[in-house]
Order: sequence, then C-alpha cells, then structure tokens
Amino acid sequence: MSLSRRNFVIATSVAAGGSMVLSACSSGGGGGNSGTGSHAGATKYTGHVTVGTKEDSTGPAPEIPGAKKGGNIIGLGPDDFSHLDPQRIYFAWNSTIANLYVRALTGYKIASDGSMKLVGDLATDAGTMSDDGKTWTFTLKDGLKWEDGSELTVEDVRHGIERGFASFTTEGAMYVQSALVGTSDFRSKYKGPFSGKHLDSIVTDKAKKTITLKLKEARPDLNFTLAMHSYGAVPVSHDTKEKYDKDPVSAGPYKIAQHSVDKSLKLVRNPHWDPATDAIRNAYPDSFTFQFGYEALPATDRLIAESGDDQYAVMAYSGVPAERLQKVLNDPQLKQRTVNGLLSGLYYYAINCKRITDPKVRQALNYAWPLEQIRRIYGGQAAGDYATSIISPDILGYEHQDVYGKLKKPQGDPEKAKALLKEAGKLGQKIVYTYPKGGNDAYEKTKVVIVNALKAAGFDPVVKPVDSTSYYDQVQQINNQFDVMWFGWSPDWPTGYTVMQPLFDGGTIGNGSNNVSQLNVSWVNDAIKKNAVIADPAKAGKAWEALDKKIMTELAPIIPETFQRRFYLHGSKVGGALFDPLFSAFVMYKLYVKA
Repeated sequence: MSLSRRNFVIATSVAAGGSMVLSACSSGGGGGNSGTGSHAGATKYTGHVTVGTKEDSTGPAPEIPGAKKGGNIIGLGPDDFSHLDPQRIYFAWNSTIANLYVRALTGYKIASDGSMKLVGDLATDAGTMSDDGKTWTFTLKDGLKWEDGSELTVEDVRHGIERGFASFTTEGAMYVQSALVGTSDFRSKYKGPFSGKHLDSIVTDKAKKTITLKLKEARPDLNFTLAMHSYGAVPVSHDTKEKYDKDPVSAGPYKIAQHSVDKSLKLVRNPHWDPATDAIRNAYPDSFTFQFGYEALPATDRLIAESGDDQYAVMAYSGVPAERLQKVLNDPQLKQRTVNGLLSGLYYYAINCKRITDPKVRQALNYAWPLEQIRRIYGGQAAGDYATSIISPDILGYEHQDVYGKLKKPQGDPEKAKALLKEAGKLGQKIVYTYPKGGNDAYEKTKVVIVNALKAAGFDPVVKPVDSTSYYDQVQQINNQFDVMWFGWSPDWPTGYTVMQPLFDGGTIGNGSNNVSQLNVSWVNDAIKKNAVIADPAKAGKAWEALDKKIMTELAPIIPETFQRRFYLHGSKVGGALFDPLFSAFVMYKLYVKA
C-alpha cells in the first residue's frame, strides 16, 4: 500500500483535492506541540500506547459514568463502507464500523484520555512470544460466540488469517501472510483455505483453545499487527467467500441488520455477544444507523441545527470544515459538542537524498522551513501541532524531541540556515519544490511562504507542482526531478517499525516506494533490522526514538510539518464522545444516548 490504512485522511488530502484543509483549518494562534486536545469541549488526546496484561484483557469493558442502554445513534458519513469483509478491510473508515462486529486476537483498549493498551480481544492476553519473535501463541477466551449462537473457535481465527491469502482479499493488509511464508509473494506459496489445505505455520489446538503462529522471520510486534481488522476471525461454516463482503457474520456487540448500498446501513444488538469476554467494547445503544452522502459542510450544518433525531447524530468521518469551524469553536454550546484529536500520521516534506547529497544542505532546509506560516494558512493552532520528529505521538515509546528548535522559532531560522549553506559552500543552492496541484488552495498559498523562506535562507527555489491525480506516481519514481516533495505517512500499528522501515530502509527503494527520500545509509538499514527484533516493547520504543533523533540530527532526510488535528461535532443527546486515536473518528462502541 502506498499509504497505509489510517491514511484515508492523508491520501484524500490529495486525491479529493482539499480535505486536509477542510478537516484542519480553524482559528489562528501560536502554541506548542503538546499532543493534547487543549480546546474546550474536547477530549484530551495523548496517543500513548502500552501493552496490557491478562487482567487488562478480561471483560467487561469499564463502564462509562452516566451511560445507559437504549436508543439509536446516527452516523452521518460521506460515503458507504467500501468493504465489510474483515480480510478486505484496510482503510480507517471501514475499520470504524468493523469495531462493532469484527473481533481479532488482539485489540486496543482506549482510555478517556486517548491512551491505549494493546490487550487480548478474542485472546486471553496480548500473546506469548518465543523463539526470539518467530513464534507467537494465543489462547482464546471462554464463551466466545457468533451471532447465531455457535461457538467461535481457534479454527475460525485461523480461517480469518488464511483467508488473507485468497485471490479475492487483495485489499487487506499483507504483513502476517508475508511473515508466515517468508516472502511478499505469499500467494505463490499458499492459495488460501478454500483448497482444503491449511498452512503448516499455523497450529491450532481446539481442546486447549490455542493457536500458534510460526513465522519465517522474527516479528516481536506481531501482536500489534494481529489487531488489524484484516486478521479478524471468520466462521468456517458460514464463509460465503466473495459474497461474505455483503453479509459478514458478527462476533462483536452488533450485527448488520440492513444495508442499502450508498444510502444507509443499520446495526442492531448481537444477542450472543457476551460483555464478559470483551475488555474493549461497551454497547449502550440498541442500534446504529449510518446515513451516507453527507459531506463535511452539510453534515456540520445539520448537526448545528440538530432538529429532530439529529440530536442523536455524529459526524461519522468528515470533520468540521473550515467554513464552519470558527462558528463551532466560538459558540460555547457548539464547542461543548465537539471532540478533537491528532490524526495518526505525519505530514512532512521528503528531501531527495539522491539529489541533495550534502546533509548540511538538508539540515539548512529544516532550519529554513516556515512551519508557523504554513500552519497559519491551514488555520493556526487548531489545525494541529508542529511536527518536530519522524515518530508521531501515538507511537509506542514516543518522546518529544526538537532537533532543529522549531518550537522556539517555528517561523524558521534563515540566518542559521544560511550559515550552514555557506559552511557547505552551497549558497544559492537550487531547490526544486513540488506539491499536489488542483483543488486545494492551501498548497498554492503555502508555496508562496515556502519560496520566500527559502530565498531568505540563501536558497534558489524553483517550484514545479504536479497534478494531484498523478502526484504520488511521479514523486515515487526513483529518477524524479524534485528535491523537496510534500508527502505524508500514517502507520498501520503504533510501533516505530511501521514508520522507519517503509520510509527509510534503503532496501525498499524503487519505483512506487514510500522511501521517497531515497535514503540508503548502512547504519540506518542495520538499525532498522536490529530494532525490528527487540522483544521488549519498551526497549524497542526507546530504540526507535533514538534512531529518530539520530536520523534527523545527522541525515535530515525529511522536514516534519504537522501532526494534523481534526474536529468532529455531535448532537446534544449523544454521550461518551471520544476521539479514536487509531482511526481518527468517534469511538463508536463508547457512545450512548442521553436520557
């Protein structure tokens, strides 16, 4: 995948021509990089993630004070869900609803402050690793059932993983498949379970309720990977193959009752879901009704007016747009009906290390870059936090760092940049800058402040925008003619591996690669390999943070820009509103209808 599952936000900021601005622009102002939703009416967001214990994995989920059962929550979304089959789910929008009916071996327990614990979902805990990360064993909880009352077994869990090899599940994640057979061309090794064969690398014991995955390569963070909905359980006896995408079977608190494509989808309670088996999900509403076709502006206006049943509605994905954010944030009553949080990814500018070979020039670009002026165009403080590192706040082990002093001088430091250029003998260095052109006025405005900042720092900027429809295709070519390229990345699970390996592993360089900087440095490649097999999550987190700082200090292959913030509005009769740090939406299973 060129950009990962949570990248609905990042990818569409280009493809849809402007959703970045629509989701981010708001009031101006300064501010730091706290990583918390400091705006009144918001849920504080920390994004901090740890690995939970067996006790943390034991249901039921903690009760929400004041919450009561009953009622219907309405979700207003721009589009229908593209896939409901768990093995075909990769994007955040689909995962938002999958949380209500799909269960995997592990999942994330989200606290009221946005912090997360990886816990056992179907499993009794977050898994047991052995053989230096090549073997993982999980034990299923007692009392797990499908929506028809039949038992959910380890064979169903294995089936969900093996389905990822099938020819019709190409939209899902591919990490576990590759690890199980030792190649990214995993379908050449195994065609999926429908041939009647199972993978030798997955061993199940129905009596003991255990499933063991024996990997060809060490993956100490496999328990994070298995939390992706792409690895959700599917009942062997009810699998309808391609048709399963239309009518999946639920293991969660809700089941699909009605689906009118591109119009609406309704979920009702699954009577066979036992809260004692689920440490993650609450299930207060009797039902959820998603209505499609509501873009950000009409959805916001509808919730501002909140007539009739709209008191029970939420913005299911599109955030409050620029046209209404001032109105929402300046009205105390509306403001109290918002939640906000940082999106899971990083917006940044990739520096082409194949063309800009001198690290001092790349360091000078970091000092020169006008973050304050750029964020002001996006909307100011409410648009997000200044990004001063590669790793974002929702990554395990994140520690705030600021190698280039951008928080003290977010407007840029042209003198320091110019001094570095002079030291390198590169005053007047030509810089070819590109960005996606078409449909997004913000990029046109940021172009101006970037050019001015580069000139002030002693560079000779040349701007060559690329049409948004072919932007990624062009900047991901190894022989492109650009020096600095706007880009973005969102990790598939919150560990450093999912950022550092795709973006800076020299072995990944090639056309279509996400290593747009084309960084290929032996100590970086070696560190990625070394860190990837650190078994202790805390130690791994520290190692990735240290690598982040070393890369930015010595190599400066990117210019971090923003950790973007998104605001959502909900009706006055909706309680339990919490921003989902994983999928940048409401945590649907924590909502309730107020009396």
